[in-house]
Amino acid sequence: MNIKEKISVLPPLLQGEAQRLWEDFCQRASAMQQQLIERQASIAETLPLVWACSPFVARHCVQYPDLLENLIKTGDLLSPPDAYPSHLEDFLGDTPNEASLSQKLRLFRRREMVRIAWRDLAGWASVEETLKSLSDLADALIDGSLSRLYAQLCKQFGTPCDKNGVAQSLIVLGMGKLGGQELNFSSDIDLIFVYPHAGETVGGAGRARDNHEFFTRLGQQLINSLHTITVDGFVFRVDMRLRPFGDSGSLVLNFNALEEYYQLQARDWERYAMIKARVVAGDKKAGQVLLNMLRPFIYRRYLDYNAFESLRNMKALIDQEAKRKGLENNIKLGAGGIREVEFTCQTFQLIRGGRQPALQQRHLLTTLAHLEKYRYLSPTVTAGLREAYLFLRLAENHLQAIDDRQTQTLPDDELNRSRLAWSLGFSDWAQFLAVLEKHQALVHEQFQTVITPLDAQSGVNHSVSPWLTLWLRVASAVSDETQKTLFVSAGYVNPDEALAHLQRVAQSHALQKLSRQGRERLDKLIPLVLEMVSELPQKDIALSRLLDLISTIAQRSVYLALLIERPAVLRQLIYFCANSAWVAEQITRYPLLMDELLDHRGLYDMLKPNELDNELSHLLQHLPADDLEMQMDCLRQFKRANVMRVATEEIAGNMTPMIASDYLAAIADTLVRRALVMAWDYLIAKHGVPYCVVAGQKRPAHFCIVAYGKAGGIELSYGSDLDIVFLHDSEGESQQTDGEKPLENSVFFVRLAQRIIHILMTNTAGGSLYEVDPRLRPGGASGLLVSGFEAFQSYQHHEAWTWEHQALVRARAVAGESACLARFEQIRREVLSLQRDPEKLRLDVLEMRQKMRDNLNKTNSQQFDIKQGNGGIIDIEFMIQYAALRWSHQYPQLLTTTGVIPMLKRLAEQGLIPELACEQLSTAYHVYRAETHRLALQNQSAYLAPDAFNEHRQQVCEWWQMLLGDNKASPN
Repeated sequence: MNIKEKISVLPPLLQGEAQRLWEDFCQRASAMQQQLIERQASIAETLPLVWACSPFVARHCVQYPDLLENLIKTGDLLSPPDAYPSHLEDFLGDTPNEASLSQKLRLFRRREMVRIAWRDLAGWASVEETLKSLSDLADALIDGSLSRLYAQLCKQFGTPCDKNGVAQSLIVLGMGKLGGQELNFSSDIDLIFVYPHAGETVGGAGRARDNHEFFTRLGQQLINSLHTITVDGFVFRVDMRLRPFGDSGSLVLNFNALEEYYQLQARDWERYAMIKARVVAGDKKAGQVLLNMLRPFIYRRYLDYNAFESLRNMKALIDQEAKRKGLENNIKLGAGGIREVEFTCQTFQLIRGGRQPALQQRHLLTTLAHLEKYRYLSPTVTAGLREAYLFLRLAENHLQAIDDRQTQTLPDDELNRSRLAWSLGFSDWAQFLAVLEKHQALVHEQFQTVITPLDAQSGVNHSVSPWLTLWLRVASAVSDETQKTLFVSAGYVNPDEALAHLQRVAQSHALQKLSRQGRERLDKLIPLVLEMVSELPQKDIALSRLLDLISTIAQRSVYLALLIERPAVLRQLIYFCANSAWVAEQITRYPLLMDELLDHRGLYDMLKPNELDNELSHLLQHLPADDLEMQMDCLRQFKRANVMRVATEEIAGNMTPMIASDYLAAIADTLVRRALVMAWDYLIAKHGVPYCVVAGQKRPAHFCIVAYGKAGGIELSYGSDLDIVFLHDSEGESQQTDGEKPLENSVFFVRLAQRIIHILMTNTAGGSLYEVDPRLRPGGASGLLVSGFEAFQSYQHHEAWTWEHQALVRARAVAGESACLARFEQIRREVLSLQRDPEKLRLDVLEMRQKMRDNLNKTNSQQFDIKQGNGGIIDIEFMIQYAALRWSHQYPQLLTTTGVIPMLKRLAEQGLIPELACEQLSTAYHVYRAETHRLALQNQSAYLAPDAFNEHRQQVCEWWQMLLGDNKASPN
């Protein structure tokens, strides 16, 4: 079947023009060129479709038959575009003047646009390939033109330099679709011109020119080389309106001026535009420095919920403009269009990008993938948005490829409707429209879900709320009896104090200083809080905690916006603050933690303990390697966020205290491991790796960290300290690091331990990680901070007290090189498995327990000390430790755990204690641990009423007497 016959298969409406264009081509092309096409099956097969649906492609092939011949002979038409810069360099060659450059740029653009459009319409290229190819083509043409114009201008005026004589180059930022490498077929290119530093030209024939003057002229020439329509067409329409101050602003700015503008004067939409900013031409290294400078302007370190309101305002303006211009059929600006997909993604980027660097993306599809990966959007929604976006962008490209005209409005004539539908694989317009409307409905629904104020969706009616009236009167310092009456009717135990607290907040200095916007938001939020709190049983304490929190965050109106925008988050905040003084205090001190309330995947889909390392690594990988303060703040935020997740899970009843302890210990292990890595990397960069020579063999010396107590037993609570010991395996000869500033290994490891403690304990703006107690090391506070394994082993065998062996029962190596971890465990088992005199062991344990009762037990007639009191936690732990030391030489399986409950089970399994003892002691331990967690979450000490848990205390004391024969351990 020849070309004419293939054209006859097209829809009747498309056949006539395609037939005429082919006849015109045959008249202008040589017989050999016609045969070349006929012989290429893939070309001949797709030509009717491509020419019928894109008169732009057809006209260029007809007018320039050599162009199509070249694309076929080189194989370029069948291959994805690649290496544009080098191809363009070869094509441009020497360009003696602007006219020559202008012509060559347009010829190159014409050839590649035909190539890209043909591949797209023929279905040989994915949407992603087409968008990337168009963007790469633009980059190459801009950079190719800039480099030649710059060289020509330098010959005329000299080279622009800074005050130190360093040559300066123009940097071209691509914005919008070009910046995101998502350029459509006939798009404008949005550019901003920047240069690094002020200065003047050097080496010119005439007077020196100011850098600003030089680069302004260069920018004007670059625009003309791309934008001007000549007999050969144009390269790209250039839009410079995104630069500071728009059309009225300077064409070029230096870095300092640009940074100052964005910090002090830029509007919200300019911030959103900068998400896509990319260096497309000029000095790319300097350009990246600029983008790094501007990153804090784009991505805020806090959760920026102001973005909701700003994006809504921007979208409203776009909708008004679309309606005014009759653009309802615009697949970019209309409902469910491309812009709504972009806004949906940008909402998450702007709100969370500062906290989640993975969202700092220019490319929309990459952003969507990350939104799914981090579960901000469900896989179903993400897949739907991706499919819709690709369909809309494909339709946009095919629409523009008809005549190389910038339009996103669906055609209203039958011919172009047929072209668009047929090019997209639909038999008619109705079929296309049905699929389009399905995609648009999904996009618009998701956009509305993300961007619509949720307080409006929730049905909250501020105008009819009596709490709104009350608040406005209190805020205006108007006092009357009805205010107290409202608190009384709501069921407050102490309505006078509730009203007084509200009045104090209203008249506080912090609230008096609020901006108009902040005051408006507060006037929305406080009535919401009052209304929601009135539904709770524990109203008084909840309101007190919430008002303290609001007073703290009021100056940061972004947090007020969050709580207004997300009533569900506000409800969660109120619930958790009402149920936990600790949560209320943490969020008041660190309002960023409100993100954890918003992020349901965090609250109710916990990271597994073995996933924590990966999560922390991901958070740290975007931070400067040499900025310890930023890294330490990241560790602290990581801990606060994950501990908050554990707390909220436990408060909600979704997690037992024992499982919560497992998570808290896993978080601590992760942070200790990371502190070791950070400290190690820092020291080896300065001093090199520690080595030693053992039996004539040189090997690296390693290090490990051992957790004792609650951390060792995997039984951490909120606010627990870390008892840790540092060990190293350096021994033999030549114990020294191999760096330029070598240290003795003993000194190196002490400094390593000190730096680890610094990372964990230093109180930064983000607080501290943990209080660290290293006093359980050999020799206690007077001993060496770090011990070698040989010294540690010797100490444990020959010098350690019984209580130190008791501590070893609950010791666990948590960080360091695997061989070191194994060596510690070997020593631990070896020491604990020693056969001991049962009576001496019993007396030693009783003696230590009595000392603790004498010095630490706070039980009296008014309170019971859960931890130190008779029949409390320590008694259970001492029984476990005694049993491990008493029988481990016969029953090594006792040493396979460091936890109390697993140890009790092993003792019962081996018949060393009665099953009833295991059951009762385990139950008591569970109850005590649950109560200590509950008290910790209320910021209360572990003391209870003097008769609390009498039954459990009595049982613990009876088993204590049975196991250790001590009748002093009475529960009273």
